[in-house]
Amino acid sequence: MKKKSTQTNMHPTIFEEKKVRRTWYNEKWYFVITDIVQILTDSKDAQGYIKDMRRRDPELSTGWGQIATPLTVETKGGVQKMNCADLEGIFRIIQSIPSPKAEPFKRWLAKVGKERIDEISNPELAVNRAKEIYDKKGYPKEWVDKRMRGIAVRNTLTDEWKERGVSKGFEYAILTDEIYKATFDKSTKEYMDYKNLDKKAGDNLRDHMGDIELILTMLGEATTTKITSEKDSRGLDDLKRDAMVGGGVAGRTRKDIEIQTGKKVTSRDNFKNQKSLKGGGRER
Repeated sequence: MKKKSTQTNMHPTIFEEKKVRRTWYNEKWYFVITDIVQILTDSKDAQGYIKDMRRRDPELSTGWGQIATPLTVETKGGVQKMNCADLEGIFRIIQSIPSPKAEPFKRWLAKVGKERIDEISNPELAVNRAKEIYDKKGYPKEWVDKRMRGIAVRNTLTDEWKERGVSKGFEYAILTDEIYKATFDKSTKEYMDYKNLDKKAGDNLRDHMGDIELILTMLGEATTTKITSEKDSRGLDDLKRDAMVGGGVAGRTRKDIEIQTGKKVTSRDNFKNQKSLKGGGRER
């Protein structure tokens, strides 16, 4: 039986401080063609450059339908379909672009493509790579350890949701909102606004939480997983109730901490406006 095509992991990578959007599709990375053309040519009109390039290279133009695959990616205007290509297709495009960046870019592409394959066969590599990224960004080791644990807790929860009839994306967001609201009295959007974060700019809320915020998020999600498993809940409505109850456990813990310390746990601090997120953060 033919394996169903799936697309996951819509997130960018970086080449010389420039963003290259990519998505995992049919067991390999696909890269947004216009991002790559823009990097190699410094063109302000990547689409125009591609049209000219195809006119100059009839062979490339003839095979364009096999090279370019429309896939869903994040844009400033939201999620849209854009032409993407796998490594083989990108290498073919690069052949038609005279650029001094071509060779280092090809080496970088090969490395990025191999990383995902390695991570699938050995998940520990993905964890180590994530740790390296956070370390380079200047996060304290203690914070990184909590963030890695939080990712594991989150993955366990989403695996549970997937098995119980919930679709990725919008429905995951609904359930996560219930946990956040019960834990912090804020929806995801409200929490992002509170910390002055921008989803369209690629900001991740949890990357800007302090220690206690991360721990409470883990508590809410781990409790939700436990409740869902014990009750054998199915469908979005039942899972929403579980998320509210699980988040409520974390919410009561938050309130107790605030009573004992006399300080709010939630903080407007984010990693953009301070060198370290160590500690619970401070209210501004």
